[in-house]
Amino acid sequence: PAPQVLPIPTGLTPVQAAALAETFFTVWSNVFDQAGLRAGEWLLVHGGTSGIGTTAIQLARAFGARVITTAGSADKCAACVDLGADRAVNYRDEDFVAAVREATGGTGVNVVLDMVGGDYVARNLECLAREGRHVSIAFQRGHKVTLSLLPVLQKRLHLTGSGLRPRPVAEKGAIAAALHQRVWPLLESGRVRVVVDSTFPLDQAAAAHARMESGAHIGKIVLTV
Repeated sequence: PAPQVLPIPTGLTPVQAAALAETFFTVWSNVFDQAGLRAGEWLLVHGGTSGIGTTAIQLARAFGARVITTAGSADKCAACVDLGADRAVNYRDEDFVAAVREATGGTGVNVVLDMVGGDYVARNLECLAREGRHVSIAFQRGHKVTLSLLPVLQKRLHLTGSGLRPRPVAEKGAIAAALHQRVWPLLESGRVRVVVDSTFPLDQAAAAHARMESGAHIGKIVLTV
């Protein structure tokens, strides 16, 4: 639908543009619209080298927030820092809850963008500052969680989530308009970049899926036609 369509930002290739839409729509609508991340606040995003992660790190920094992220290797952590993360935590070696506490001086983060679900949710709540906002957008470790409501009450936390595809065209159009006004200039100036890990011809889609399932990718994988 026309309201959801955006022009290719000046200076970007069609391959780079193909990597934009879903991640930038998702991050903007959840981190900024839903969670209301503001300049000076802290964001924790899991999966920092995913398409969502690389986008969230850059947009948060571009709008004046500070970022902590998790990733699964030293190389991936280094890539997150290169994109602007203040602290990248190798979740295989470190406890991200302790790392958040240390990085924020014990205060905690203001927003968590969570794609993991499961047992991560309770740990995320430990990371949140007073009046923190937790946004769920996926649940790789399961959609059922067991929580104590005590920290929710004590810290006045907000737990929310959203999906993008079922929304009406008008809502998606409003997100597109905000991106065009606020984010497209950042892409055109180079302050925010599109991170493309690799491209595959459409007839090698299975190889593209194998690349994603390997967990070695950093950024988006694009099918070309």
